[in-house]
Amino acid sequence: MLELPAPMHPLIALVDYNSVSNDMFPKGQKVSIDFYKVSFKPTFTGHIKYGQGYYDFEEGGLAFLKPKQIVFPPEEIESYEGISLYFHPDFIRNYPLGKTIGQYGFFSYDVSEALFLSAKEKEIIAGLFASIANELENNIDNFSQNVLVSQIELLLNYSNRFYNRQFITRKAVNHDIITSLDKLLNNYFEEENSLKNGLPSVKYISTELKLSQRYLSDMLSSLTGLNTQQYIQNTIIERAKEKLSNTNLSVSEIAYELGFEHSQSFSKLFKAKTDVSPLEFRKSFN
Repeated sequence: MLELPAPMHPLIALVDYNSVSNDMFPKGQKVSIDFYKVSFKPTFTGHIKYGQGYYDFEEGGLAFLKPKQIVFPPEEIESYEGISLYFHPDFIRNYPLGKTIGQYGFFSYDVSEALFLSAKEKEIIAGLFASIANELENNIDNFSQNVLVSQIELLLNYSNRFYNRQFITRKAVNHDIITSLDKLLNNYFEEENSLKNGLPSVKYISTELKLSQRYLSDMLSSLTGLNTQQYIQNTIIERAKEKLSNTNLSVSEIAYELGFEHSQSFSKLFKAKTDVSPLEFRKSFN
């Protein structure tokens, strides 16, 4: 599509957008690729539309796409800068990385959840991209794929480390997210949405907070030790404790108010989280 020379290996390639003619980009056309894609933009000013949001790269950083995700090429051709690594799932399929790549959650993050890199981190990532480029420029031999897969895995592990750093260093932003999450859950139960819609789901919460499910879960795990589902369950248990200690509602009535279809499911979750049954917990207050 970009009229670039064929890569030396059919399942992996680096694309330097500085070498691509501006006329090659399909303006306004949705694009879906069959490759994993890691884009490195050391410096950049602009926005790339992705789904319903925009990728802000003013600080420079990394973007991640997994196969079959939809992207919208930007109207401003200047938005294409930096280098992108493409590799097909078949390239890593017979390696341990083929089984573990799903653990790198950032491939499922939304576009607004970019990895912003510090100056030192940019140096590390630039070095890794240079090493991959050097290997791809060599003649393909029996060791090429082993080396390249190792380099990809190292790139992904560094990205994991840097994302964890980002969760920690952006505490103010993440604190606001947790505050909004607590408010959202509180309103959900106060407005009795649980009676109409059942228990709040991870999908509902992430949609309301305008975050991808994976990013929200990873962020919460980094800061609280709980994923989104566990965080929701803990909130439910705390509300159940209030009702058990401050009202005369039966266990079945409390379960219904909280959104459970069956009281047995509520009792099972309560005991798993507190080591006592709802009735045993209530008795401790009498």
